Amino acid sequence: VAAMFVIIIITAVITAMARLAETQNATNSMAIQQARAYQAARAGLEYGVAQVLAGNGCNGFGLDGFAIGVTCVAQAGVLVPEENQTVRFYTITASAEYGAAGSPDYAYRKLTAVVER
Repeated sequence: VAAMFVIIIITAVITAMARLAETQNATNSMAIQQARAYQAARAGLEYGVAQVLAGNGCNGFGLDGFAIGVTCVAQAGVLVPEENQTVRFYTITASAEYGAAGSPDYAYRKLTAVVER
């Protein structure tokens, strides 16, 4: 009876450790995927800034499995009296998405910046 009790306890401990390892592995994978989504959104934001400064339009692109959407919205021009010129502000939004919502490997990040030109 004592041997059976020890075998049951050891089996329970091994099962608990296996579940803990599986959960930790899934958490680490999700953290890596979220970090990749952040960097992809940041790349989209930098792309949008470069497009605005070059005077080109913004559009999305793909990057290593991520769908990156970039939008550039121009604000009303502001007259700067000291320099006697009009400055225009652009709001740039970049979003990076990997996978489909609800899937285990889904990752999404959205970043916004304001640029003057």
